[in-house]
Amino acid sequence: MKIGTDGVLLGAWTPVDKNVFSILDIGTGTGLISLMLAQRSYADLIDALEIDENAYEQAVENFENSPWGDRLYCYHAGFDEFVEEMQDEKYDLIVSNPPFYNSNLSDKKTSSREIARFQDALPFEELISGAAKLLSEEGKLSLIVPADEESKILELAKVCNLYPSKITRVKGTPTSEIKRSLILLSFQQKETIQDILILEESRHHYTKEYHKMVEPFYLKL
Repeated sequence: MKIGTDGVLLGAWTPVDKNVFSILDIGTGTGLISLMLAQRSYADLIDALEIDENAYEQAVENFENSPWGDRLYCYHAGFDEFVEEMQDEKYDLIVSNPPFYNSNLSDKKTSSREIARFQDALPFEELISGAAKLLSEEGKLSLIVPADEESKILELAKVCNLYPSKITRVKGTPTSEIKRSLILLSFQQKETIQDILILEESRHHYTKEYHKMVEPFYLKL
């Protein structure tokens, strides 16, 4: 699996404070976000969950080859199974870059990888309700979703007593439409901080804000 901008954004944007001791990455893929959070935090425990066997094996290899291998552990299981088995476990931070699809999967150009990811997709309802069961009282859930799914996510979260504390809407360029929403949820109701992040001034010319956010994770940017 390629490293995508969405994963990099979530791993760099998600707030990590000194009180985050345990982290869960739902649908880790090859482990990118977990590795970024390991680099950014002192969390003793970083669990990752991946249902796809090939991605799971790559994540395990990446974890073992990283400087933080003693803090990283990957589970090969579906989220519903994981929630059922781990209900006594509480995490201070849960992150997820869930599979989502805007294209028509009946299109002949749809790749086998896209179809496989669609079949493994985790419904937002299941993601949020399961995460709510695994979050500590002061815990936070951090997501990146398509902008047109933002209102649906917030409604589903409200049902689970989760409320937005920060929303960052992402645009590719100053003139493009908002494509993604980064959402931070918690059990505490507070005023929502809202802002916009623009990635590029022009093709391959990144904004100062985006460059500063992701520079620590690139060998060359």
